[in-house]
Amino acid sequence: MDKTNPEKAIKELTILLMYLTRFNERDRFGSSLDMAWKGYDFDIINELDEEDYILQGNHRSTSVAITEEGMKLAKELLLKYNIFNIIAY
Repeated sequence: MDKTNPEKAIKELTILLMYLTRFNERDRFGSSLDMAWKGYDFDIINELDEEDYILQGNHRSTSVAITEEGMKLAKELLLKYNIFNIIAY
């Protein structure tokens, strides 16, 4: 496995943890959203939002929506960090 710098690893592991602890919620239009709690470093959450991996919406909310790009990245990271064999996605 290639070495990853600590800052990048923290961001990758944050989106990965959000993915692994996600829950499903319906929005006001009845669409299903993959959500995660927002209890991570705010700078990382802001970066993930700017990169369109998550949507924060209201900054006062306690959860974020994981975008399709965020779901795709998290699935790739499952393989990168060799977690794929233990967790079915």
